[in-house]
Order: sequence, then structure tokens, then C-alpha cells
Amino acid sequence: MDALKVLVARRAPAAVLDKLKARFDVDYHDGEAPLPPESLRERLQGKAGAYITGTERITAELLAACADLRAVCTMSVGYNHIDLDACTARGVLVTNTPDVLTETTADLGFALLMATARRMGEGERLLREGRWKSWAWDFLAGADVHGTTLGILGMGRIGQALARRGRFGFGMRIAYHNRSRLPADVEAELGAHYLGKDELLSQADHLVLVLPYTPESHHCIGAAELALMKPTATLVNIARGGIVDEDALAAALRDGRIAAAGLDVFEGEPRINPALLTLPNTVLTPHIGSATMPTRLAMAHLAADNLVAALTGAPPPTPLNPQVLPA
Repeated sequence: MDALKVLVARRAPAAVLDKLKARFDVDYHDGEAPLPPESLRERLQGKAGAYITGTERITAELLAACADLRAVCTMSVGYNHIDLDACTARGVLVTNTPDVLTETTADLGFALLMATARRMGEGERLLREGRWKSWAWDFLAGADVHGTTLGILGMGRIGQALARRGRFGFGMRIAYHNRSRLPADVEAELGAHYLGKDELLSQADHLVLVLPYTPESHHCIGAAELALMKPTATLVNIARGGIVDEDALAAALRDGRIAAAGLDVFEGEPRINPALLTLPNTVLTPHIGSATMPTRLAMAHLAADNLVAALTGAPPPTPLNPQVLPA
């Protein structure tokens, strides 16, 4: 019997490719840039499975043109690039890679919080440009992190990991808002206080966004929300770019309505809103929340394990629509 055909849509670790080649006939796109939509559609013809990242869009139109597709396995936690409802309707299994990147992403979130609060990006640029000439009592004076209020919007795995770092590492008061309140024992463990969204925005000294991107959360941080924040507050986004109205954020930063922002994700990335690039009170990183070698390898192997399981009849480790699996 001929091996099932799969597409690996982006450059992947050699060990992951070997794992897939041992089972399948692999069509491999060894590229840094995502395939254009028409090329992705063409290369998915006759494929039973797709190994993708967070930049390949799986739409209802694409699915309709790829009748053999049975599994889409993304090397990401977020899956807003996949039409999950359309996949489910066509019986296509979708998997993602949660859990393995929780702590690493929380590390990056806290690093951005620290760099933003202490004006580290601004200081490094000033030093590299030869503009450090003397000392003054208020030279690059930023905000304290220890003992302040950490506001977390979205209290899933990563939000809780951030809360542990804030409470136990820096003695911070933890406040959060989430679609559903955490169990009382989890709140007690984290020292976390549930607040309404507006209360959270007005009380947080440092606000970190870790909520999933959905149509409902699109631009849920805009001009009205930023106006509720303290002028001394910082904002960090490690979730998805579309959660923040970047024009409104740039205006708030420029006008001093909030103190600073640290962003690892951007709407329309890798294109960056030009207004953000000109502001001194921003720390910007190129979507590297999970970017450590151990974590990226764990994600890559989990995506591959999902694909192998999905196409060989075993239970996939992390399905998003398990209802399409055979009983």
C-alpha cells in the first residue's frame, strides 16, 4: 500500500522530518516564508495531512479544494489561522501544541514587563547611539515592579504562570479578568483577585494580555480601555496583535496617557505599525514568546506526534475538535 501523503508547510527540525518520513510520503516546503495561498492549495492536493505553523491560513475555501485532507496539525497554541468550524464540518481533525510552551512564554512576558517598566530598550538605544553623557537623579527613571499590582487579562495556563512569577518572585498583588473565574483554590494558590475588566484596567500598574484572539476580543484594548489605565501604567501583549488597537495604543503612548508598552505580537505581523517604531517608550520583539530551542523542539515534535496519531488511528495528544475522531 502506498504511504499517505502529507505536506510540511515550513522548515522543520531534521528529527521531526525523519519521524514523519518514516510514516508518510512527505512533501516538504523548506522555506522561511509561508507558502502563498494558491501554492498552499496546490501542494495540499492529494495530501491526507498538513503540518503547519501559525502563519498558514486554513480556510473553508481551501478545505473545499482539498478533498483528501484529514488532519491539520499546527505548531502553535493559537489557532485563529484555522477555520475550526469548517474543519469540523468536513471531518478534518485539527490539533495544536499547548502546555509545552507555557513556562517559556511566561518567561518572555515577564522579561518584557521588566524591560518596559525599567525603560531598558530606551536605555540601550541611548547608550548604543553615544547619547549617555552624564548622571542625573531622574535619568531613565522607570517604574517599580516589586510590590505593585500585576493585572492579567486572560488567566489560562500562561496567565497563571505569570501570576506565580509576580507573586512569589516579586511580591506583586495579582489581579485578573477572565471569561470565567478561576476555582477558589487556584485563586488562593496564586493570591489572585478577580476583577471586572474596567476595574482591572484602572487598578493595574502593569497589565499583561494573554487572552486568546477571537472575533469578540478583536481590538478589545482600544482608546476607551487605554483611557481607564493609570498614566504610570505599562502594557505588555504576548497574546495576539489584533487584541490591541495599535493606532490607539500609539496615540496613548505618544500623549503620555500610559507610560510604556512591551509588544511581542502585532496586528498584520511581520508588518509593524510605523507609529510604534518611532516611539521611545516601546519595547518590541518579533513574536519570540516560545523561542527557546527546547521549547520550539517540543512544539515541533508534538505537532508531528499529533499528525502521526491522526493518520494512523491512534488518539492524538492535543486535539481541538475531538468530535471528528472515530468512536
